Amino acid sequence: MAEEQGLATEAAGATAPMAELLGADAERVLDRWVGLVAENVRGRITERELRAELSELFDLLVRALAEEDGSVRGELRAALAEISRDRARQGFSPTETAVGVFALKQAVLEVIEDKGAGHADFVQFSAFVDDLGLVTFETYAAEREQVIVDQAEQLLELSTPVVKLWDGILGVPLVGTLDSARTQVVMESLLQMLVDTGSQFAVIDITGVPAVDTEVAQHLLKTVMAARLMGTDCVISGIRPQIAQTIVGLGIEFGDIVTKSTLADALAYTLQRSGVRVGDGA
Repeated sequence: MAEEQGLATEAAGATAPMAELLGADAERVLDRWVGLVAENVRGRITERELRAELSELFDLLVRALAEEDGSVRGELRAALAEISRDRARQGFSPTETAVGVFALKQAVLEVIEDKGAGHADFVQFSAFVDDLGLVTFETYAAEREQVIVDQAEQLLELSTPVVKLWDGILGVPLVGTLDSARTQVVMESLLQMLVDTGSQFAVIDITGVPAVDTEVAQHLLKTVMAARLMGTDCVISGIRPQIAQTIVGLGIEFGDIVTKSTLADALAYTLQRSGVRVGDGA
């Protein structure tokens, strides 16, 4: 702990002159910083909003450069991380996000050159800003990854609907590959609908599933067994000739599970089991 405090004090001593320079030319540096970032975001954030964000960061930055215990630096990183998360959710690119930090170096360098001041202090300041840039990138990357995960979960839910075909009969139309993650979503959605509706039958339609292998068959069986535990009989429809041949070739057995070639056949079967008589319209 004593060593960390010593390093913080040493860092503060190295950057204190930059804190004085930035404090003396605060408006000029801030105006230039806002201008550089505004050019990069191309109107996707209003200048008023941008100035409010950067003003807060600038104030924390000056205080962090002058402090001795490192507490404000933590506050600065937290504020910067929050802005980075917002940029990630708003669809900004990593470059557009990071330039919000790195543009500060250009704004400060211009002030130093105009004053004819030495560049030794700027080297320490530049390293400090680079560290903030890493915080920006890491936070941005983590938030974008979370956004992708959330979107994938939403797509899973959309691609595995459970619909009501008739009173007491649910339908689960599956399209695409059926993997473990998707099977779990199907089970959860189906079981919740069974609780909500008390349906006696469920038709799992695999017409849109391109191929059925041992793994897919196991996923289907798990879904059927989970529904049976809720007191619901399942029918699997969409067994095309190619899929039937594959199932036989693999030696997969569905046991006493009813299978039908089409969704219409499966619906007719479940209606008959439900005691519903459907006329021919004559």
